[in-house]
Amino acid sequence: MPQHIVIIGAVALGPKAACRFKRLEPESSVTMIDQVKMISYGGCGIPYFLSGDVSDPAQLQATSFNMLRDEEFFEKAKYVRVLTGVKALSIDREKRSVLVRHLETREQETLPYDKLVIATGSIPNRLPVPGADLNGAFTVANMEDAIKIREQIAGGKVEKAVVVGAGAIGLEVAEALADLWGIETSVVEIRDQILPGIVSPIMAGMAQHHMEENGITFHLSEQVREITGRDRVSGVITDRRTIDADLVIMAAGVRPNAGLARAAGLEISPRGAIVINEKMQTSDPLIYAGGDCVEVTNLVTGRPAYYPLGSMANRQGRVIGTNLAGGEARFEGAVGSFIMKLFDISVASAGLCLASAEHEGFQAVSGFMAQLDHAHFYPEKDIMYLEMVVDKENGRVLGIQGLGNKGEGMMARISAVATTLKYRPTVADISNMEIPYSPPFSSAMDVLNALGNTMENILAKKNRVIDADQFADWWEKRDDGRTFFLDCRGWGNAETFVKKFPDHWKSIPQDELKDRIEEVPKDKRIVLICNTGVRSYEAQVFLDHVGIRDTYNLQGGMAAVKKWGLEL
Repeated sequence: MPQHIVIIGAVALGPKAACRFKRLEPESSVTMIDQVKMISYGGCGIPYFLSGDVSDPAQLQATSFNMLRDEEFFEKAKYVRVLTGVKALSIDREKRSVLVRHLETREQETLPYDKLVIATGSIPNRLPVPGADLNGAFTVANMEDAIKIREQIAGGKVEKAVVVGAGAIGLEVAEALADLWGIETSVVEIRDQILPGIVSPIMAGMAQHHMEENGITFHLSEQVREITGRDRVSGVITDRRTIDADLVIMAAGVRPNAGLARAAGLEISPRGAIVINEKMQTSDPLIYAGGDCVEVTNLVTGRPAYYPLGSMANRQGRVIGTNLAGGEARFEGAVGSFIMKLFDISVASAGLCLASAEHEGFQAVSGFMAQLDHAHFYPEKDIMYLEMVVDKENGRVLGIQGLGNKGEGMMARISAVATTLKYRPTVADISNMEIPYSPPFSSAMDVLNALGNTMENILAKKNRVIDADQFADWWEKRDDGRTFFLDCRGWGNAETFVKKFPDHWKSIPQDELKDRIEEVPKDKRIVLICNTGVRSYEAQVFLDHVGIRDTYNLQGGMAAVKKWGLEL
């Protein structure tokens, strides 16, 4: 029997669910509503519209074959009725209807449904401070805001900008402002690192250093108190300083837009998101929900999690479309895969970083690897930095993070692990993971396999490590005489440091260590240094063999130290 489906929300999940359902049930009808005029656009492309990489907002609304996804497109090509400029006011579950208002005419209308889909998305967190509503203070939640921001920039009104929030959106917007437009850009973050809860402090430090090299200024562990100005923004006052600004972008995260569902009596989580099952049904089996307004299961922890991602909304939309037509599709959950571009690098993650794993109650440990992404003899190669988080009780892999160039290699490595996380892989699985090999693409022992091997050695306590931040701390205190810095590289690499720091930096190449063992002190802790951490690990194994065990291998070696921004 034909059905009538009503979908509230027409950006990502709504159109996917509508089109999937109509392909399965062509005789049924769909009405999709949204309160804004621009629908079915790629919201993740907003930073690239701000930067100018995408010149026209219509490009984000176009199909791959250059058709504009507007009301006429859905009506004629997808056989879906779309009403824009229409706001849903309430849901009457008993009568199976939605009360809506046409925003231009203020007229109200009741839309009956057999089944309903809620795709209301998220609400950006606007700072609860004076001045947050000034002209020139924006969030970046939708294309309407993005167009207004772009107009102000293009109109020559912006020389200095402050971005509040160093999550993914905040960093992408900061890059967009500084890179193409040359705007003096500062980022204020209340936490003590960028990308908090996503990557480790070391990985965050590397990304921050790269952005600073490209002109971005960061103010971490600071809280915005006020946005100043009269007719428009003139500055930002934090708990530490005042920053001049013509533009303020509030990128302080989002929250589920679940007010409509809450008012209808649907189950809402403590986080404020709509609760759904694996079939994407709410507590009312005739009402489905997905996208940024719902919680899903974290497949690593088994607990509820919130992932406002357009890619996830599209996948959920297909599941909902199938089930509206009587199917049995399931959305099990997610591990939170993530990748972004920051100027000339990429940063990616899947699963839990170390801090998140510890917060979730795991006895976690991490291992860090720096290695070439291609065969060492191949002309085009670059160092890739990977970090793995593991449950030290059983060797289960909990997450992986990475930083490298803009090539697709980072995407490939993180994806390889991301797809396995729901199956509870161990370190041994990563060590032996089959990676396609050819010198232009990888090494015979891929960096991912090497990371697994490193993690096995850490768990076995054969590889006792320190990170760049611990190295920096010990180096700063080098005059206390407690630490011996042993460079295991060849003289060509070590010479500069030995000559600059003759009292603290000792050069004994790893292949000469056996013959020069008397030069290694037995009464100090020893930091072992090489370019990436491989030769220094070999040195650690040998020193263990001769009874010198107070040794610490610098993870990622001097490559990591330099990438982190420490200049010796």
